[in-house]
Amino acid sequence: MYAVIGGSGLTKLSEFEVVRREVMRTPYGEPSGVLTVGRLAGHDLVFMARHGYGHTIAPHDINYCANIWALKQMGVEGIVGVASVGGIRADLYTGALVVPDGIIDYTHGRRGTFFEGPDQPVVHIDFTHPYTPALRKALLAAGDSVGEEIFDGATYGCTQGPRLETAAEIRRLERDGCDIVGMTGMPEAVLARELEIPYAALAVVVNPAAGKGDSAASVSMDDIQKTLSVSMVKVCKILSAFVALEVD
Repeated sequence: MYAVIGGSGLTKLSEFEVVRREVMRTPYGEPSGVLTVGRLAGHDLVFMARHGYGHTIAPHDINYCANIWALKQMGVEGIVGVASVGGIRADLYTGALVVPDGIIDYTHGRRGTFFEGPDQPVVHIDFTHPYTPALRKALLAAGDSVGEEIFDGATYGCTQGPRLETAAEIRRLERDGCDIVGMTGMPEAVLARELEIPYAALAVVVNPAAGKGDSAASVSMDDIQKTLSVSMVKVCKILSAFVALEVD
């Protein structure tokens, strides 16, 4: 059974047959919301809305530890984190779907590990490749199977939010090698790694990053919402195909 963590624009999955809702308690506090358990394309799935089902939790206020812990307790075999991002790399047009393969973390003040506190050992996990290759491959295959283009590989720059970035910050991220920019990729990915849950991300480019293309003067929130409404239909198609695949 896999889990999907839905970001902005994805608070529910179309064609998802809800079986039950689980209220989870964790040592780290409350998750973003109840876990919705059901079936998608005939396969068991757990869904969680990262920002809450009313989209009321800002990126820096998300209890990432509680979210990942709750999914571990549900016994999921892997997690797909869906995220809305800004496009930095020139070929990543508005509406593009991307399966990133790298992360640079610019966040601060977020609890980013389960291994802290007086009773915890010091643990240094390997995070060379932050996304699980088998899940990345399966997402790309799912996109191909339903005729949706997905870009294979990008470096995700994770910023603090909730404000959008300045044009100068995007120029810095570009110099650092970032291809897309978002606010929720970390510490979600590393916490999944610490609990040994396979993890991959499916990112939707909802706008050119600040100072780029149509966002040269400002970022249009109206345009972002329009892109989300169209792109999430594609995302749901891909996820339906993904859960039907046998992942090695």
